[in-house]
Amino acid sequence: MWLLDLGNSRLKAARATATGLGPVLALPWEGPDLELGLREALAGDDAPAWWASVAPEARGARVAGVLAEGGRTVRRVTTRAEALGLRIAYADPSRLGVDRFLALIAARHAGGAHLLASFGSAITLDLLDASGRHHGGMIGIAPRHAREALAQRFPALDRGNAPWAAGFAADTPQAVAAGVEAQAVGMVAAAWHEARTRLGESPVLGLAGGDAARFAPAIEALVGVAPVLAEHRVLEGLWHLARAEGALSPR
Repeated sequence: MWLLDLGNSRLKAARATATGLGPVLALPWEGPDLELGLREALAGDDAPAWWASVAPEARGARVAGVLAEGGRTVRRVTTRAEALGLRIAYADPSRLGVDRFLALIAARHAGGAHLLASFGSAITLDLLDASGRHHGGMIGIAPRHAREALAQRFPALDRGNAPWAAGFAADTPQAVAAGVEAQAVGMVAAAWHEARTRLGESPVLGLAGGDAARFAPAIEALVGVAPVLAEHRVLEGLWHLARAEGALSPR
């Protein structure tokens, strides 16, 4: 079986069996050869495919078109109110992104309480207790988008970009860089302290997304806990769901 995670910036795909995920293929949406790369990966393999998407519908249609070639069975996975011992907080499941839902399934399978942070096109946070109850989440702006918003809204701040350096800066580009990065780290720290207060214990702090590794040291320094990096958390949740429903072959 093929499992596909359609994010906002890229597509991830992996061949999966009942024993686990194979190598993960990552294709950026902006690349000219996304369909070609996906076709090459699927060539000669008519295994069924499950896919989950938070990407715009036009991008989903591109992938669906490739998956439909050759007559393979295709299923799109969407968020559910409950699955595999997970109970989400949203009254309307369709309003919780399927990427967050699948990440919560992966965390639920690991056991214990988890605070899940994802650093992608947006910053998302979700809290899961040890019983499988989702306590809800937070959504914030990613640093690169925060820089763009400040430059567009306040022309005096549009003085070019600077690399991030923690602490106080002596020029506008450096100050903006330090500020938007500190906002991202501070959002996780605030969520961490709220999670500990609510649960009465320290959850596992899991980071995912393209910027997770970059933020991990600063977050650890602020909260005093080493985050756990999970590069393919959405695909892992999709795998657990497919396995539980008997959709995966032994090999």
